[in-house]
Amino acid sequence: MFRQLCNILKKIFFRAPDPPNLPLSCDLKKEGVKSEVGAKIQQKGTKRKISEDDKDSVSPAKKRRKPECPPQKDESPPTKLVGSRKRKSCDLEQRPSKRRKESTDEEDDPKLKFDAKYVELNPLGKGGCGSVFAGYRKSDMLAVAIKHIPNENILCQHIDENGQAISVEVAVMLKLQSRTSSSAGSTAPITLLDWYELPDELILVLERPIPASDLRTYIEKHGGPLKESEAKIILKQLVEAAIYLQEEKIFHRDIKAENILIEICSGAPRVRIIDFGLSSFAEINSNHDMFYGTNCHAPPEWMFRRKYSAGPTTVWQMGIVLFDCLHIVHFNSSSFIRRKTKIKHNLSKECKDFLRECFTRDPGARPTLEQIQHHPWLK
Repeated sequence: MFRQLCNILKKIFFRAPDPPNLPLSCDLKKEGVKSEVGAKIQQKGTKRKISEDDKDSVSPAKKRRKPECPPQKDESPPTKLVGSRKRKSCDLEQRPSKRRKESTDEEDDPKLKFDAKYVELNPLGKGGCGSVFAGYRKSDMLAVAIKHIPNENILCQHIDENGQAISVEVAVMLKLQSRTSSSAGSTAPITLLDWYELPDELILVLERPIPASDLRTYIEKHGGPLKESEAKIILKQLVEAAIYLQEEKIFHRDIKAENILIEICSGAPRVRIIDFGLSSFAEINSNHDMFYGTNCHAPPEWMFRRKYSAGPTTVWQMGIVLFDCLHIVHFNSSSFIRRKTKIKHNLSKECKDFLRECFTRDPGARPTLEQIQHHPWLK
């Protein structure tokens, strides 16, 4: 049975070619057409010829099948082997542009721009809003102060002319920088050199006078309370600076010994005002119902009526600075109002009168900055 099946299969697949027949008219036409299948088919290990009958058995549809368009030569650029991966040269040509884009992103990174321009050194001090470090500018070795303010400590913001919210400290210092003149008061505020907004903090690069120290440290280095003559030099400059800020409609709100820098030049102290982080743009008599500043320095109108205005509050602060220059005990508004803190008796009459006028309880009766500027004690 098995042998019979093998014989049948041999007859089917290995049958002898049929004897040639005389060609018919239609076959003569077919002979002129070369078969597209070809005379030979290559298979694994075996070869066999295709008979003419096999050629004729090819369906007309298969005979007529021709490529719809001639094969196109591959004109793509040669590939270059990179490691174990092939990459087209066109891909390689695009890589520099990608690197240029990454380089541009790095140039736009404010922290990288800051690091490229400045070197940060030792800490100078730390306050309620941020920390200040010494540093210098790489291009000319200019000494600078670098202030870091965490975003959560930026309490006051200002909307600029483009509708963008920026730190009021930046806005105020930019305005002061644009209006700087040769007058004494105009040069008192410290200069803003650069500022960088980072995702988590604001960096301010400020002018750093050398040698200089804040007024509190300056008083301590001089062995305690200053002499009236030296305190007068400081107060005269401070009042001039306060008037200048008032003319520019800037309310500092926190003028105190720690926010006054004393620059020593030619042996005479020069006043510089720092830390505009709580400042605002305000008219002289505009009322404020939210207090920003040092709580123990709040004026009585805030303590009793929860309102205060720029002009009278700044005059109150002028008295606080003079008091701290001349007394061992630091000024406290509540203690002074309750008469637990008193003005020293051994001061000159004009000096005590100046302090009393600055500490007038009623803000309406309190003198203006221009009036205390012409007080006999400052003459």
